[in-house]
Amino acid sequence: MEYGYIKVASAVPLVSVANCNENVKNIETLIAQAEGQGVEIIVFPELCLTGYTCQDLFRQHVLLDAAEVAVMKLLEFTNQLDIIAIVGAPVAVGDLLLNCAIVIQKGHVLGIVPKTYLPNYSEFYEKRWFASAQDLRPCTFHFAGHSVSITSSPQLFRTMDGVTFGIEICEDVWAPTPPSNHLALAGADIIFNLSASDELIGKHDYLLSLLSNQSARTMSGYVYSSAGFGESTQDVVYGGNALIYENGKLIAQGERFSLQPQLQTAQIDVEYLRSERRMNTTFTNAQRRMINEDIRFIDADVVDHHDFVLERSVNPHPFIPQSDDMERSCNEIFSIQVMGLARRIVHTHAKTVVVGVSGGLDSTLALLVCVKTFDKLGMDRKGIVGVTMPGFGTTDRTYNNAVSLMNSLGVTIREISIAKSVTQHFEDIGHDMQVHDVTYENGQARERTQILMDLSNQLGGLVIGTGDLSELALGWATYNGDHMSMYGVNASIPKTLIKYLVEFVAKTVDDKSASTLFDIIATPISPELIPADEHGNIKQKTEDLVGPYELHDFFLYYFLRCGFSPRKIFMLACHVFDGTHPQKGVSIYSEETIRHWLRTFCRRFFAQQFKRSCLPDGPKVGSVSLSPRGDWRMPTDAQSALWLEE
Repeated sequence: MEYGYIKVASAVPLVSVANCNENVKNIETLIAQAEGQGVEIIVFPELCLTGYTCQDLFRQHVLLDAAEVAVMKLLEFTNQLDIIAIVGAPVAVGDLLLNCAIVIQKGHVLGIVPKTYLPNYSEFYEKRWFASAQDLRPCTFHFAGHSVSITSSPQLFRTMDGVTFGIEICEDVWAPTPPSNHLALAGADIIFNLSASDELIGKHDYLLSLLSNQSARTMSGYVYSSAGFGESTQDVVYGGNALIYENGKLIAQGERFSLQPQLQTAQIDVEYLRSERRMNTTFTNAQRRMINEDIRFIDADVVDHHDFVLERSVNPHPFIPQSDDMERSCNEIFSIQVMGLARRIVHTHAKTVVVGVSGGLDSTLALLVCVKTFDKLGMDRKGIVGVTMPGFGTTDRTYNNAVSLMNSLGVTIREISIAKSVTQHFEDIGHDMQVHDVTYENGQARERTQILMDLSNQLGGLVIGTGDLSELALGWATYNGDHMSMYGVNASIPKTLIKYLVEFVAKTVDDKSASTLFDIIATPISPELIPADEHGNIKQKTEDLVGPYELHDFFLYYFLRCGFSPRKIFMLACHVFDGTHPQKGVSIYSEETIRHWLRTFCRRFFAQQFKRSCLPDGPKVGSVSLSPRGDWRMPTDAQSALWLEE
């Protein structure tokens, strides 16, 4: 593995029923192609050496012998190849005939896995010819010039670079308790399935759902290859499915009903899968059942790796829903925020909510959540007290947007300037007003928070926090200033997602509100704690100081959600943002720029944990949260040295 990835392939060759010589040639061609592309493990369909639809010909010694000879040809062909090939063939073991997967590498049979569940209903009647793995007594027998041990117990194959994989065959995955359940719990990172599933109307969608769920449930890679063109169409048709999943996500898919052979490849992130399993205590607890299980481990030979090139797509905006129905996703996000706030209002019997409205994205989203919550509870929007608190850095643009939005939404507006009180405070503590340092900035932020808190006491309400997930990760908040509230509705909403949510609402409200919302989206992100420039424009731009949120959200997701190292995150970021894979809405950054802001992220993430250790309550919305009571618990004095060094 390089960066935790292993390259696999699902192959669907053309089949000539009962013509093993022709079939092995077609298989060899695809193996050679896969080897040339750096594939490490390739899987073929069920009974691909003979064809699945041979029916009573499986009782003929001529066919069984030809299948064994075909395996010997494959052994000779792969003698100088590193790739591991998994092919399907009938195998006679004593007085049993088994439907098997044969694992081959460098001219050797690494192992043979028999099928467990034999379908014998509707169009299937495999029990007419084959015995189940459950009928097998463990034994050693001679096959294709090799002495091979075969068993019905779980068999796991291990590559020299640490990837473990297991095998099941077609109907096995359709069973109530698939063998892949046991294989994954025993340590299989990837499951390979050799299949011969016929096509029926509606069946394909069910198959996709089945494989996706099995991959997700076992937190595994799942590589599926099913019989295609050339199989007998006497009574059914085989569409030739080549499918590759990773933790429930389809990452490669072939063409159904193709008249040509198919080779679908993908890089499966084994490091990510293992991280998911370690984090999921349910998966860990389920492994206990395998402690006393008789598991056979088979080691593969060394694979000579090609130079690593990342071939899979990487989402540059991992927090933004990829659903085709963005409206549905945004509705779901808002519903979570609204339900959280609604419960808090009902529980506390609050008469009002108080929210500081700056004209920026975060406070805008918080205000919109308050409006939707009051509407859902049937409460008068006048109970929402929006407070604009102009200070030394407030610009006309943000001030006007804040007032305009509150007016069009019909909430109560309070304007309280902080200039006088902050000036007095600086005089009290002896701070020079011309020194625009951290004291100058934080003094304003804390004054605003004090106003909101005191107003909430006066009105019998709750202070609604506006800070987002990205700011919490970077510690871009004033401790006991905007860092504090009575309920933080944006606590698990990253900055890159907020724009989409506000834009979603802008398309559903009146024209005046929409116009204001679109201008807020276009406004540079800023805390506005430093006076504007000579033209009255925002001078203090957050992303100039702390870095692009597009990068930081990318870093945050893969650091927190996947547990990736800085080295891997850097590689992924360079792949996404270097401009060689242009995507709509994705900026271009140099390697040095990415490295600089990644260092900033690691340094700030560790240094600012003390702010996250005492966060107010807020609803978890996505898969990443920094709540100290939930997803992220970290000592405040943890050191970042290892991450910065890497």
